[in-house]
Amino acid sequence: MPEPQIGELSGAVALVTGAGQGVGRGIASALASRGASVVAVGRTLPKVEAVAAELRSRGLSAHAVRCDVTDPDDSAQMVDEVVRTFGGPSILINNAQTTFNRHLLDHTEDEYRQIMDSGPLATWRLMTLCHPHLKGDGAVVNLGSAAGVRWDPSGYGLYAAAKEAVRSLTRTAACEWADDGIRVNAILPLAMSPALSQWSEARPNEAEEYLRTVPLHRFGDPEHDIGAAVAFLCSDQARYITGHSLPVDGGQVLMR
Repeated sequence: MPEPQIGELSGAVALVTGAGQGVGRGIASALASRGASVVAVGRTLPKVEAVAAELRSRGLSAHAVRCDVTDPDDSAQMVDEVVRTFGGPSILINNAQTTFNRHLLDHTEDEYRQIMDSGPLATWRLMTLCHPHLKGDGAVVNLGSAAGVRWDPSGYGLYAAAKEAVRSLTRTAACEWADDGIRVNAILPLAMSPALSQWSEARPNEAEEYLRTVPLHRFGDPEHDIGAAVAFLCSDQARYITGHSLPVDGGQVLMR
């Protein structure tokens, strides 16, 4: 893997939700390796503490905070702690998301609420809580999904709906907050997460067939592929990019 440009995010404070594993962990590592002070946020404190400890063992700056992003009080207290500890976030990564992959008739209203509360509602809430601290030169990257732009989202329709709502919020915030000096973008990643790894091992034939739809014929690495793209969008190199949805998926999705 190519080495990152060490220090390109030096001085930044990056708040990453859902940082305990998979894509969130990869993003946290990519940002920290480029000089950002990373706040790893998750519902399960031991998971994010392990991530922060691993980053510190590499001489990087990291701090763990437990937070359920669906809880307004938890979210407000978490942002307050980040402000007390680091002086406020200059980068916000909304990665946390609860999902249930079922057909529409098989979902319950409680599942719908959990998907929407952890996705677009939590994304909007954290963007608004962090807005005062992002003003001036802040960057937000929200996690969308190709599920929302696929020709057939059967089996994950509520997840797709939540992720499309996140993309709409991203575009709106980019337009409304441009004068505040805040850039807001979204990525649509395809990465080897723990869930995808388990699926690939359990159903290798399906995984092989799926990979045939990816021009680069592999799943993305959470840090070196997905995290690197997020780091770019947060850096000065992307200072003229806002309101954009970027697929980071080996060429699978054609955005229209």
